[in-house]
Amino acid sequence: MNDLSAVSVLLPGGAGAIVTLIVLLILRGSLVPRAVLEDVRKDRDARVADLTAERDTWQAAHRESEAARIEAQRQVGELVELAKVADHVLRAIRGEVPGDAMDQSVAAPPS
Repeated sequence: MNDLSAVSVLLPGGAGAIVTLIVLLILRGSLVPRAVLEDVRKDRDARVADLTAERDTWQAAHRESEAARIEAQRQVGELVELAKVADHVLRAIRGEVPGDAMDQSVAAPPS
């Protein structure tokens, strides 16, 4: 039973292999200290927060511009309707619109 000590459990060179593996991981950058990892996470979270704020700003600007565009489109529609009415009135005054009250050929005879 005493044969299963810590030294006999590790194969010859096993502890050296583990230490070598850890050193290689550190040198390659795959294994970093917790402080470095936390700094990287803070930087990433700050960038994400900045991008989120910028996205929200652009979305608000888009909503505002769309509301203005819709309002302008509504106003143009009203102006077109008013232009049609004005055109019809002017044509009626000149007698170009058949069937108007101003048209003598269609108007009722005087009583």
